[in-house]
Amino acid sequence: MAKDSNIVHQYFRKESGETMILVKVNPIQYTAAEITVSATGTELREFELDEEFEKELAANGYQPAGPMEFNLYLSGLT
Repeated sequence: MAKDSNIVHQYFRKESGETMILVKVNPIQYTAAEITVSATGTELREFELDEEFEKELAANGYQPAGPMEFNLYLSGLT
């Protein structure tokens, strides 16, 4: 099997006021998808990370989270 097909993503969550940010990280390719949920709507963006992503996310107030909430917002069910 290819290395890319066995990826276990990591999920993080941060709340600030009325805004919630959910992040899904690919720890093999150091890429991420971020969903920002606010009163004005939901926004999705993708970006790249480096090897220190866990320390950087923790320093910015992100907490580990599970995949369900991220995937519900991604699919538009919430």
